[in-house]
Amino acid sequence: MTSWYTEETTRPAFDNKPAPLLTFGQPFPKICLKQVQDRFKSSLVFIITSRSLSKNTSYVEDLKSALVNRVAGVHIGISPHTPIPEIVDIMSEVKPLNIDCNITLGAGSITDGAKLVRFTTTNDAWTEEDIGTLFGGKSHNPNKGEDLRKPKIPLFCVPTSLSGGEYQAIAGATDSKSKTKHTFEPNIDPELVIQDPQLITTTPQKIWLSTGIPSVDHCDETLCSLQSNDGGDAWAVRGLQKLISGLLRCKHDPNDLDARYLCQVGVVEAMRAVSSGVPLGASHAIGYQLGPLNVGHGETSCILLPDVCKFNALKNANNDREKRVVEILLKQDTVKSLLANKKVSETDVDLGDILDLIIRELEMPRTLKDVGVVSGCE
Repeated sequence: MTSWYTEETTRPAFDNKPAPLLTFGQPFPKICLKQVQDRFKSSLVFIITSRSLSKNTSYVEDLKSALVNRVAGVHIGISPHTPIPEIVDIMSEVKPLNIDCNITLGAGSITDGAKLVRFTTTNDAWTEEDIGTLFGGKSHNPNKGEDLRKPKIPLFCVPTSLSGGEYQAIAGATDSKSKTKHTFEPNIDPELVIQDPQLITTTPQKIWLSTGIPSVDHCDETLCSLQSNDGGDAWAVRGLQKLISGLLRCKHDPNDLDARYLCQVGVVEAMRAVSSGVPLGASHAIGYQLGPLNVGHGETSCILLPDVCKFNALKNANNDREKRVVEILLKQDTVKSLLANKKVSETDVDLGDILDLIIRELEMPRTLKDVGVVSGCE
């Protein structure tokens, strides 16, 4: 199916910084070739791709065919939470190749891994011990090195989920001994993000939908914050509208490419809202505590966000802010249709109710039991 494609468009993803560039409108292999040869003048490309794309689709071979003799190497798969020993293995593959461009096909650990590989190789950190001198700040890591260098090798990200890591400089990776996940700050964003709705039809529906809810969470908690600002609110409104409509449409028709693209644009706007400096709320704060219990980031937002909204409403913490979000959602045709189908009156619901209905319609988990977390007395 190619009817979605028109012509390639390239622009900055955000209005406040030049990178990453965002490009779309053509199949990603064609865009990669054009950007590699015309914009970045690269000749030795290293590809990091997910196992599922390599095993179950032709997309990796399509990319290799498009780039022809520019492909210096391919690494398949990085485990969840980006284990540092796997980064060391990739670095050993990259070291003799003298590459001048990285391309990722995938999301999550694939994106984090590629960001980390170019950061570590730039700073000659070839072992796990060396990499331990790169994360965090001095207050968190007394062994952090001085005068760390920014990567110069360009990174293209072709995401297959809605996690949004391709729009940030930071990367997370897990220490093999302590099992602690560290945050690395290369201070440079990926140079290019390529959006291709046809590619992401290969992403399992559950992963696609669940990774979109954290961005809904970003938008909601920005809008509900008592420390919000006009800029953050404007981005959050646009992101929320696109994400809710897009996710519900994707649930009902996984092959709706316009809906998938709508979700991708919604993530960009959600990430811009997050960068506006508005502190996020309890859904995010509590969600961090569920990660060590092996609850996925998307699932934490599904479980927590509606109940945090209900709790805040009960305490009258930010009712005017929540009511505004309700008004925004009730203008969405997809939300109005959902309420009508469930025979729920628009006048009888608060924000927590609407979010609960949306998440259940997406068939995402809503309780800790749904994700296998139970109290010690059960």
